[in-house]
Amino acid sequence: METESINLTSIQKTAMSVLTSPSSFFREMPKTGGFVEPLIFMVIMGVISGLIQTIFSIISLNVAGGMAMGIASIILVPIFAAILGFVGAAILFVIWKLLGSQESYETAYRCGAYLSVLMPIITVLGLVPYLGSAVGIALYVYFLVTASVEVHNIPSQKAWLVFGIIGAILIIMNISAQMTSRKLSKEAVKLREKMEETSKAMKKQAEQMQKQTEDIQKQAEEMQRQAEEARKAAEEMQKQLEKK
Repeated sequence: METESINLTSIQKTAMSVLTSPSSFFREMPKTGGFVEPLIFMVIMGVISGLIQTIFSIISLNVAGGMAMGIASIILVPIFAAILGFVGAAILFVIWKLLGSQESYETAYRCGAYLSVLMPIITVLGLVPYLGSAVGIALYVYFLVTASVEVHNIPSQKAWLVFGIIGAILIIMNISAQMTSRKLSKEAVKLREKMEETSKAMKKQAEQMQKQTEDIQKQAEEMQRQAEEARKAAEEMQKQLEKK
């Protein structure tokens, strides 16, 4: 493989080709040629996604926290993309085989790797609650169907039926997970506020108890002082009686 095939200019052209003409790209995509080139493409898309997450982390959080999360994203997202790319390709390979594809695992991997061009877009869409993730999944389904038809020669209706159902399930699961997460987040905030109120009440009660204890101690000291004065007065009276 020549160096030119994996330079940034080539990757940019490939990304634009996938995004602007997915049918033509997948129709003309080499079905073999090794894993290195598509792997590099997927890692670059992961780096871009990590950079986008970095920018929004800095915007939404303090600079220090945003930078820490951003650096983690830039490092971890490409690594996860590279590892999960092989797993995802295996899943797609099985689905396409069940749909009647005669292509190899390598072809399935190449399709999945070039579909990673959607990662930055889906990352941005994910910032929009509910609708963003739904649009991202729908967009991914469209590109999967295109790859199914152009590369694997699967009838369009069959591809739309299968991947449409999978996409709908993922959208429902994603929205449900977001709703659950938001609900838990609200409950966590309420619980934290309740704990803060309880803590304040306990602190106030402890201060009151300390004040009462101090008052009792002062009363005890006053009673002790009065008793001491009474004793001295009694001794004085006794001395006067003895004198008489």
